[in-house]
Amino acid sequence: MPAVLDLWKKTSALPFGHRIFSIAFSQKAPYFATIRPRFTVIEPNRAELVIPKRRGVHNHLGTVHAIALCNGLEAAMGALAESTIPRDRRWIPKGMEVAYTAKATSDITCIAETDPEQWTGEIGEGYDLPVRVRGVRADGTTVIEGEIGLWVTARKR
Repeated sequence: MPAVLDLWKKTSALPFGHRIFSIAFSQKAPYFATIRPRFTVIEPNRAELVIPKRRGVHNHLGTVHAIALCNGLEAAMGALAESTIPRDRRWIPKGMEVAYTAKATSDITCIAETDPEQWTGEIGEGYDLPVRVRGVRADGTTVIEGEIGLWVTARKR
């Protein structure tokens, strides 16, 4: 079982386990800590986290700012990738394309998803793997959506 998924399962069984995991995950890439993510789902091919709407992530309109949304999407994607990728492979983000579709006026749930067959492709020199991402307000309105491209290669031995 991949380390991130294993850690998620172990901490989820503890009181405040999701919070413990979220803090630990944020230490791996400290800029994730700026959004104070609260992971709610981590499983192969899917990860979800909540960005709390608070002053530290507001823009001049009082909504959650675009970079905070992108950080949330990237954190969800990273948890998905780490909990899904086969042990003989590795990944690196290659790019992100997003569209802002509505104001982020509440806590935002960031969701990353892939399909199982995306991870079983022929490695060769490597391949592109698109991860679908979106951010959703508390009322169900999508505020950001797009794709994060990964480059998947064989793990060095």
